[in-house]
Amino acid sequence: MARPPETRTRSDETEDVAEVAPLPRRPRTLNLVGKRNWFFLLSLVIIIPGIVSLVTQGFLLGIDFSGGTSFDVTFGRPVTLQEVQGAVDQQFGGGLVQQAGNGDYIIRTQSLDPIQQKSFEDRLGKALNTTVNVKSVDNVGPTIANEIITGALLALITASLAILLYLTFRFRRVQGGGWAGLQFGGSALLALLHDVFLLTGVFSILGKGIPFLGWHGSQLGQVDSLFLTAVLTVVGFSVHDTIVIFDRIRENMIVAQRLTFEQIVNLSIMQSAARSIITSFTVVLVLLSLFLFGGDTLKGFVLALLIGIISGTYSSIFNAAPLLVVMRRLWPVR
Repeated sequence: MARPPETRTRSDETEDVAEVAPLPRRPRTLNLVGKRNWFFLLSLVIIIPGIVSLVTQGFLLGIDFSGGTSFDVTFGRPVTLQEVQGAVDQQFGGGLVQQAGNGDYIIRTQSLDPIQQKSFEDRLGKALNTTVNVKSVDNVGPTIANEIITGALLALITASLAILLYLTFRFRRVQGGGWAGLQFGGSALLALLHDVFLLTGVFSILGKGIPFLGWHGSQLGQVDSLFLTAVLTVVGFSVHDTIVIFDRIRENMIVAQRLTFEQIVNLSIMQSAARSIITSFTVVLVLLSLFLFGGDTLKGFVLALLIGIISGTYSSIFNAAPLLVVMRRLWPVR
């Protein structure tokens, strides 16, 4: 007797397909936290030469910090920046010359009284064989310069303490309470100091040079009030990126409780890194355009922002969150 044909249901076919089809792979995640020592080492390699330069050489201070006299002048014939700088160096033993556009030049020298200022104009005109039209003269005394330096340091210290207190309060509700919040704030503060030391160290080297290599620095590394503005801007930008990653860590500590803290931190970095890098890259493109095609007066300010924003993005991703893991290991919380 013939056997009836087998009947197959849709559920049977689905099971066969499931047996044949390979299981989807989990997306690979880079273990950035596990390689944190390499990132810390890279930061030290970059920062230590700058700190050595800061201690041994200091900064090339602008008129805002060192005091002096600033001339805004135009000339009776077209002259180049190199011609004006050469005349100032030859006649007066040095000074800072910047091209302000429309034929204007900003010349900064040591402090000069009114008689010396008149002599400066005459000697500069003879050296360049043209007339000199002085549009304005500004004097900054040592008292004002000291006040600016004191205010700059006070602003930086106040901003750092305010950030530490805010982050401690902001993350006090995560597992561990106030002590955990202090760890978040301390990690962000250390990453912030990384950016400040890197930026100031690079400008110390850029302004003072590396004498044993025969390079004696550039006026591009001059530290003035615009540089201070750049430093404080970088502080805000860096902390903003760090808080974005820390917020993601706080959220993942609630929804991914089966993971270890190190895994949660690594997952949070991977989820936030693309956003931070893309945001910073758009800002870097604008600053790079300003640096290449903008006026000479703003080049030092733009360069400081470029260095600071790149450093801030790096420290937010590769330093701040891994430092939080290190703190959790050294001082565990419940």
